Amino acid sequence: MKNKSLGKNAFLNGLRSILNIIFPIITFPYVSRVLNVGELGKYNWSNSFVSYFLLIAGLGIATYAVREGAKLRNDREKISDFSSQVFSINIFSTIASYVLLFLCILIFPKVQSYAACIYIFSIQIIFTTLGTEWIYTIFEEYTYITARSIVFKILSVILLFIFVRKPGDYLNYAGITVFSAVGSNVLNYLHAKKFCAIRFTLKIDWKEHLKPILIIFASSVATTIYLSLDTTLLGLINNNYVVGIYSVSTKMYNIVKQLIAAVLTVTIPRFALLWGRNRYREYRQLLLQISNVLALISIPAAVGVYMLAPQIVILLSSAKYIRAVSSLRLLCPALIFSIFSWIFTSCVLIPAKRENKVLIITVISAIVNLVLNLLLMPSLKENAAAITTSLSEAISMILGIYYSRDIVKKLYNKEFWKDILLYAVGAATIVAICFAGSILFNSTIIIILFDVTLSTIEYGLILIGLRNKFALDALENIMMRIK
Repeated sequence: MKNKSLGKNAFLNGLRSILNIIFPIITFPYVSRVLNVGELGKYNWSNSFVSYFLLIAGLGIATYAVREGAKLRNDREKISDFSSQVFSINIFSTIASYVLLFLCILIFPKVQSYAACIYIFSIQIIFTTLGTEWIYTIFEEYTYITARSIVFKILSVILLFIFVRKPGDYLNYAGITVFSAVGSNVLNYLHAKKFCAIRFTLKIDWKEHLKPILIIFASSVATTIYLSLDTTLLGLINNNYVVGIYSVSTKMYNIVKQLIAAVLTVTIPRFALLWGRNRYREYRQLLLQISNVLALISIPAAVGVYMLAPQIVILLSSAKYIRAVSSLRLLCPALIFSIFSWIFTSCVLIPAKRENKVLIITVISAIVNLVLNLLLMPSLKENAAAITTSLSEAISMILGIYYSRDIVKKLYNKEFWKDILLYAVGAATIVAICFAGSILFNSTIIIILFDVTLSTIEYGLILIGLRNKFALDALENIMMRIK
């Protein structure tokens, strides 16, 4: 199979991430004004609750499948057999997930009050399994994924404005969210036959697959604890109003994080491929390049979101959510920490088959997150959730570096750290521009446009003026296309 262009894949996955961003940018301001804060809190609490059962159904299979399947993708017979076994394991875990979900609803009275919304979100479980998205990641088929996303995002926006029109329509909003996320997954399953013959089978090599899958699953559980437990605990310790406020912060945080992560996501199968074929020199070159590019993007993004937090909250929700500014700002460091944590876990430790180290990292991060949330949430509420998320991501990043130290030894040279300093200097100018924007203008939209436009131009000019390689390459490509 011919290797796909990483540049093209990054563009397509970036476009898909932009669509995932545009959808909430269009819908969230509308929804936050139509629904009340409590209903938005109930929607987000139910979504958070179902995420645990999505995790059980997923069982770490997607990560394992991409890592192992990338080595087999040139042999249709082998990849078909592998995919069928992995898919069948996924079916069993999906059944177990639904059984546990229904038991929780029956046993716990607190959960029963959210039952209707939970049932709607639970549709994602079976459709995610049928979607076999990991097959498209293995084969780097981002063109199909992007085209599919465009169609279903457009349909979802139309449905939203038709069916979510008054307070109380949060269940309709939940249904449309599910449709947007997994509506095309039946088509995915059928379309996957282009790449391999996937079917349900009982002939599964449990000995080969189960141990690495369960280790990755355990890591995923710990990761979900420190990413989703904060919302769950806020609902249990405080109330739906606080969950609604925090959901605004996390929505903005996740939008920016998804856009940055789009660059990284497309490289994961390539890292697995290079490591699996012992092409270590190419692997290290790609790792250094990706680390540099993500630093170039994430550092100014974190600073920009911090400075523009009040305007972002007002624009994408309304003034009644202005309390979310403090928790959004507290989440900004996590934008940098989470991206670099992901580099060392997904691009270094997972391809190197060090799932046990990833498990240690995520368990320690999850424990810190849980303990601090229990201690701080009664008094600091949503701010406690934001603080603990940033701290957990920082711990995860530090431990990732520690356990990857032999692989990345002498990789991050003086040039890399000079670039990091350059990005920090460029990001510092964003602070001055944002202060100027808030003084010169009163309009929220004009402030955002002024700050983002001028910051982007000035940041780019600083990088070009100080001869940053990636900025010069980008400028050269632009000039070539113009000519």
